[in-house]
Amino acid sequence: MSTLVHLHDIGWDEDRERELASLPRHLIPGRVVAEHRGASTILTSKGELWAEPTGRLRHEAKSRADLPSIGDWVALDERDHAQASIHSVLPRRAHFSRNIAGKATDEQVLAANVDVSFLVASLELDVNLRRLERYLTLAWSGGTDPVIVLAKSDLTGDPEDLVYELHRVESIALGVPLVLTSSITGAGVDDLRDHLVGNRTGVFLGSSGVGKSSLINTLLGRNSQEVKSVRADGKGRHTTTFRELIPLPGGGAMIDTPGLRGLKLWGDGEGIEDAFADVEEAAVGCRFRDCRHEQEPGCTVAAAIEAGELSRARLDDFVKLRRELEWRRAQQDRKLAAKNKKRRRAVEKRNRTISW
Repeated sequence: MSTLVHLHDIGWDEDRERELASLPRHLIPGRVVAEHRGASTILTSKGELWAEPTGRLRHEAKSRADLPSIGDWVALDERDHAQASIHSVLPRRAHFSRNIAGKATDEQVLAANVDVSFLVASLELDVNLRRLERYLTLAWSGGTDPVIVLAKSDLTGDPEDLVYELHRVESIALGVPLVLTSSITGAGVDDLRDHLVGNRTGVFLGSSGVGKSSLINTLLGRNSQEVKSVRADGKGRHTTTFRELIPLPGGGAMIDTPGLRGLKLWGDGEGIEDAFADVEEAAVGCRFRDCRHEQEPGCTVAAAIEAGELSRARLDDFVKLRRELEWRRAQQDRKLAAKNKKRRRAVEKRNRTISW
């Protein structure tokens, strides 16, 4: 196991060792730290390797999401000192995806084998609660532990403004850890490190310019990620242009991501129940099990709003996000049905040819 000490620092463990042992013995383990067009940079016990998926792995992949992504553990067939072929992707323990921008039903895995999601918003500008709700849904649906990070706390100035923003965020955080940080003063950075104890992997999610790369530089103790200020019109600059996994001193790893301008959620929507736990709790007493909390009689969510226990805006956000997820799930089902139909026709055609 001595050759795996470095990989252990970024999450390799005995369970991964058993998964690797079920594959051909000549394969070595590695973790995807960067993606390129059709290839990946893989960190191994021997250093970094440039690797491409084998033809078999590409052929067996049902979609792009089945191919190696940032954070994946893979089994490699080393060809020479700097290049390798990716034979297999080891099972993902937790990952989250989004719908690729501009595509109706194409999944993009943003990060794999993530333990904690740092959802970053900047106190330099008004915090967008609607965007945070989407990030929370994304984090919960991927099986990760979310942490809300309010960056640039040194720029808030007025203490009353800070208290106001904290109250706004807490209204949707619902028990999620909240960390005030500053890459200038170092405030909150130790709290972020605490969430990565045990060689855990974290990912920074947030819009461009909110301070993700600055925080990673502070965690690293060096300037690794390029940093730029927010534009004068309040819109973020795209400082990070690609996703990258970065090992941290003392163990653990961070995944930096480009700012997500459009976050189209993917999946079955399980994360929405955790992100809107207050709505779900209010719905426990609804008369109808399938109550949509719109105009149904006996709706306890409507009663909670009337009693001032739940805000109308919060319910509106929940309904809007639920409808989006339902529409996207329907699109995914149609695409899968069309694919299966095409596959059946191909099999039937081949069988007819064989019978002749």
